Amino acid sequence: MRAVTSLPHEITVEDHVRIPASDGTALSARIWRPVSSDAEPVPAILEYIPYRKRDLTAPRDSIHHPYLAGHGYACVRVDIRGTGESEGVLADEYLEREQLDAEDVLEWIAGQPWCTGDTGMMGISWGAFAALQVAARKPPSLRAIVISSFTDDRFADDMHYMGGCLLSDNVAESGTMFAYATLPPDPAVVGERWREMWRERLENCSLWIENWLGHQRRDDYWRHASVSQNYSDVQVPVLASSGWADGYSNAVIRLLEHLDVPRRGLIGPWSHKYPHLGEPGPAIGYLQEVVKWWDHWLRGEENDAMDGPMLRTWMQESVPPSTSYEDRPGRWVGEATWPSPHVRPQELPLAPHRLARPGETVDDEPLTVSSPLSVGQFSGKWASYSAPPDLPYDQREEDGGSLVFDTDVLTERCEILGSPVVRLEVSADQPVAMVAARLSDVAPDGRATRVTYGLLNLTHRDGHDEPAPLEPGERCAVEIELNAVAQVFPAGHRIRLSLSTSYWPLAWPPPTPVLLSVHTGHSALELPVRPVAEPDELPARPFGEPEGAPPMTVTALTPGEQRWTVSRDLVDYQSALDIVKDAGTVRFDDLDLEVTRDVRERYTWVADDFRSPVAETAWDVTFARGEWLARSETRTRVSCTDTEFVIDAQLDGYEGARRIVSRNWHRRIPRDLV
Repeated sequence: MRAVTSLPHEITVEDHVRIPASDGTALSARIWRPVSSDAEPVPAILEYIPYRKRDLTAPRDSIHHPYLAGHGYACVRVDIRGTGESEGVLADEYLEREQLDAEDVLEWIAGQPWCTGDTGMMGISWGAFAALQVAARKPPSLRAIVISSFTDDRFADDMHYMGGCLLSDNVAESGTMFAYATLPPDPAVVGERWREMWRERLENCSLWIENWLGHQRRDDYWRHASVSQNYSDVQVPVLASSGWADGYSNAVIRLLEHLDVPRRGLIGPWSHKYPHLGEPGPAIGYLQEVVKWWDHWLRGEENDAMDGPMLRTWMQESVPPSTSYEDRPGRWVGEATWPSPHVRPQELPLAPHRLARPGETVDDEPLTVSSPLSVGQFSGKWASYSAPPDLPYDQREEDGGSLVFDTDVLTERCEILGSPVVRLEVSADQPVAMVAARLSDVAPDGRATRVTYGLLNLTHRDGHDEPAPLEPGERCAVEIELNAVAQVFPAGHRIRLSLSTSYWPLAWPPPTPVLLSVHTGHSALELPVRPVAEPDELPARPFGEPEGAPPMTVTALTPGEQRWTVSRDLVDYQSALDIVKDAGTVRFDDLDLEVTRDVRERYTWVADDFRSPVAETAWDVTFARGEWLARSETRTRVSCTDTEFVIDAQLDGYEGARRIVSRNWHRRIPRDLV
């Protein structure tokens, strides 16, 4: 990324500004704005997240906000209540109070003498969730939003559940927020109040995993803040982006389809990263696109922000399987509208162990599968973060425990864009069962690269609101929508559909092993084919080189460690996936602050005992400056029986060597057809 040191506007920075919420709680903000805004007000852009503006996100913030401020905007980065130096307690995600606070912040910003009264919101992940959710509340000053890696459907397309199946990321991310919600404020900012504020967080934090496991179907808990409940609530222009390696790409194309506002979509090959920091590459000059967007919608400038296709996406070429890629070969393609008339469904009937040709008649024949728990050990993360390498590996071992359907060797290149759909007629021998469907690109040497996948808890076959058990032996028709993707299958390769009845540890398995029958003659794969011969209707202008402001200085004091280890003991049949995300110790030089972070995840199982899976997370975070040292240690463990999920968690807060707060939780939550 190119560091830009000369910008149109000289800027000033206010490190800690207290913004009052309507209930009296003070929220902490950092503000970058043009010096000239004292006399000539400018539009303002809010980023609103719980990840600590002063330290943990400060390097990223230092790239973004000075750059945007240098282009004539006031950038306001606010820590959500209960995080960083903001007062209060963070009890859960996307609560009504959180959104009321955001409206209070926007009102405060719009009323400042340096602001024109026009505001925007931007962010990635939580920040994008916040921007989209707040936009649906129609605050009067909000004129447009820029969002990356988000969802509009909190139940069906988030880290919690997929197709009604419980994701292990539900546990991993609850561990993340267990840690962030219990970190201390910095005494250099809030003074001696830091200890009182920290104790309030430690003593009043909730167990997020209990909230999330307590709602195993789509109910009002998930409907709240899900924009998919009513897309017409969003009435401001939207620039939406994500990456094919992320878990959140589907929402981009849903917004393009369902919103009735000016909108643009951008999907690259990236993991859970901003497009200008995108991994795998190529990264793009995203901040230049963002400046054009704000110039058009906050300043009213006539520019090319709305020119070109509605959707620009990276059409990925075939690659060998790997858990990481520095770059994904491919090309940018554009679609003038979405859904696109250029994308046409092609149905491939399922025949015994092969994908038949379109229009081919296939006899009705039951094919059975009962997958071992080992299917899924090479599945990677639900959303890739690229550190440690976390993409799916070669699928051949996974396919050994699955039903596999291959096309003939392709005689010509095939490109798809959108969501493949698997339609099955199935029967099962248990009342609770799941299907994992994987689409792979199979090279001539047999290596299989997973292209996309989808999950369905078969008790959710008629929807997520009111799941119903299966009648063992009874045939039923189901549909599994796979994650959207843009992918090339070259001539000489084959397209493979793999079906399994478990996918651990990406998703929690059903209570007992399942024998699933898939009936050919009534089952098919539908591919969203984008004909190669048709040129792009609206060729996209090229993106610029990635650029931003120079990042703040951070010194690595001790090295970190990144590991992803799959192990299996053939004596007692214990298997494990161990993930290490150790960031080492870094020094924020301008703050005279040292931060140590060590994160561990562990997923275990024994043979094919479907009651044996266990998911564990451990976070240790230490802040130190001189004689001041504060450490938060959090642990979460989720196990199961046939009828319950069992949660054990602990929290310890240390000031120096002294433990000042220690809490323990033990909860049992009934399984609700999961």
